[in-house]
Amino acid sequence: MSDVTLTNPGLGTYRLKEEVAYQAVSTALELGYRTIDTAQMYDNEAAVGKAIADSPVSRDEVFVTTKVWVDQLSRDTFRRSVEQSLARLNMAQVDLLLIHWPAPEGDVPMADYLGELKAAQDDGLTRHIGVSNFTIAQIDEALKILGPGSLLTNQVEIHPYLPNRKLVEHCQQRDILVTGYMPLAVGRVNDDPVLNAIAENKGVKPAQVALAWIKQRGIITIPSSTRREHLQSNLAAMDLELTVSESSRIDTLGYDLRLANPSFAPEWDLD
Repeated sequence: MSDVTLTNPGLGTYRLKEEVAYQAVSTALELGYRTIDTAQMYDNEAAVGKAIADSPVSRDEVFVTTKVWVDQLSRDTFRRSVEQSLARLNMAQVDLLLIHWPAPEGDVPMADYLGELKAAQDDGLTRHIGVSNFTIAQIDEALKILGPGSLLTNQVEIHPYLPNRKLVEHCQQRDILVTGYMPLAVGRVNDDPVLNAIAENKGVKPAQVALAWIKQRGIITIPSSTRREHLQSNLAAMDLELTVSESSRIDTLGYDLRLANPSFAPEWDLD
């Protein structure tokens, strides 16, 4: 069995479709990325799987995540949806299977869909399990159901304008990795005066400063990009070290700008 783990940065593939997704994953693997994130809802699992299969990088070296969408959480549909994801990915097993969002309005009991998630792991469909967009209260409920050490990660929105400090600290204290999506706030970081000033002083790009800030908080980051130069830049950001003063300046930017907030989102924790 592979012992590959989540690595920084990963490649997010939200909104990347078909040939665009294929090329982004192919280029990322060529450049050295080894963590690839997809989901049922992204409608790109087949393209992601083909890019991984066609790459000279061994499947055993790539950490692949997919996620179960909210309309597949019931006991009647969960297992079949995971098997369909694996078929699209052309894989016998993923490295990480996540609940994409907690069940809207609690329509499906958490014990039901987490039980199905654990069964998928026990049956070898995934090496690790985790959750996404879970609040502090939902993390605690999940750990009561599955037990300590059961969840590898909670994947949530993290960027300089949404630091999610309380949730991050809560997860880390329980040995749950935090994976941050939308780390560049859909490009907003590029125009930020504070990030630009730090970047200019260090001879780097503001996006790299944002990614370095997230990494230094002990968070896995999964920026999405299709351009080779941006993929290279995001990878290089992992070698960037920010001073305490620089990090503190970025810490002041947070003002609860939440970009992923659908109507079925849970009641978010406020910092």
